[in-house]
Amino acid sequence: MDFNHTEDRRMISDSLRRYLAEQYDNEYRNKIAYEAPYHDASKWAELAELGILGALVSEADGGFGGDGFDISVVFEELGRGLCAEPMLANLMALRLYAAFGQSERVDGIIGGSERAALAVWETDAFSTLDDIAMTGGDKLSGRKTVVYGGNSADHLLVVARTAAGKFGLYEVAAADTETLSYAMIDGGGAAEIVLDNTSAKLISDDAADAINAALDAGRLALCAEAVGIMDMLRDTVKDYLMQRQQFGRPIAMFQALQHRLVDFSIEIEQARSIVILASSKLDAKDRALHIARAKNLIGRAGKLVAEEAIQMHGGIGMTWEYAPSHYAKRLTMLDAQLGDTEDQLRTVMELEHA
Repeated sequence: MDFNHTEDRRMISDSLRRYLAEQYDNEYRNKIAYEAPYHDASKWAELAELGILGALVSEADGGFGGDGFDISVVFEELGRGLCAEPMLANLMALRLYAAFGQSERVDGIIGGSERAALAVWETDAFSTLDDIAMTGGDKLSGRKTVVYGGNSADHLLVVARTAAGKFGLYEVAAADTETLSYAMIDGGGAAEIVLDNTSAKLISDDAADAINAALDAGRLALCAEAVGIMDMLRDTVKDYLMQRQQFGRPIAMFQALQHRLVDFSIEIEQARSIVILASSKLDAKDRALHIARAKNLIGRAGKLVAEEAIQMHGGIGMTWEYAPSHYAKRLTMLDAQLGDTEDQLRTVMELEHA
C-alpha cells in the first residue's frame, strides 16, 4: 500500500505549515488563545482563503476533499502549529450540514463568512447519545455543555430527542441563546449554551447515524492533531538534548536518555500508523471500531509522550514562555475531548462483542 499523500494533500499540508509557522508562533497563539474571543477572526478568514475548510468536505458537497486522509492532513498540521482556531467545531458542523444537503451553510463556512458548532453533550451525557435528555420541537429549552467553538459560532446544531424518541438535529441562531463562553485549560474557546424556549429549525428528525459519523470525524481529527503535536515534541526534545551540555558533552550522548527518546519515538510511530488505518476506514461500516481503537491508543501514547518530553527538558519544560509546555498540555487534554481513553475502550469492547 502506498502511504504517500496525493499532490493536492501535500500542497495543503505545505501551505498550512508555512502559514502557521509565519503567522501563528507560540507567543501570538498564547496571546489570543486565552483571551476572549479565544481565537483570531482575521486568521480564520485567512485559513478559509487558503482553502483549508474546503478540504474537509467532498467535491459533491462544495469542497474538494472530505475523506479521512484529507482531515488527518489538515489536523496534523494544525497540531504542529498548535492552532487555537475553532476548526474542530466547524469540521463536525460541516459534515452534518453536508449530510443533510444544507449547501448554503456549507458554502458560508468554507468561505469563512460563517462559523458553526455542534451542541451535543449535556451535564449527564458526556460520551453517548443515549443519555441525552433534551427534547426538541419548534422551541428548545435546556443546557448544552462544553460546546467546542460555541463561543464564536453564528449557528448552533443542537441534538435533541424528537417526540418519537429519535435523535433530531436542530439549527439555532447563536444570538438567540445565552452563551457562557470561556477558554479551555489548554487554550481555545468553548461555551455553555442555555436555551430557554428558543426558536429552532428542524434539520432532521432521525439524525443519529449522521451525528455519530460527524463525531467520529472529529475524533479522527483529534488523533491526527495529536500526531502533529507528538512530532513537534520529539523534534524539540532532540534539539534540546543536543544543545544541553553536562560533563563537557551534550546530554544526548547519555544512553539512558537515548533509550527514553527511542521508546517514545516508537509510541509516536504506532500512533501515526493507527491514524493512517483509521483515516482509511472513515467511510467504512466498521468506522466506529477503528476510530475508537485509534483514540484509545492516542490517549495513552499522548500521555506518555507529554510526560517524557517535560521530564527530559527539566524545569524549563514547565515554563509558560517555552512552547513544549503548551504542546504537552494540549496533547494531554486532547484525550478528554469527544470521549477519553476509557470511553473509547468501552466502545471497542461493545463493538467487538456486538
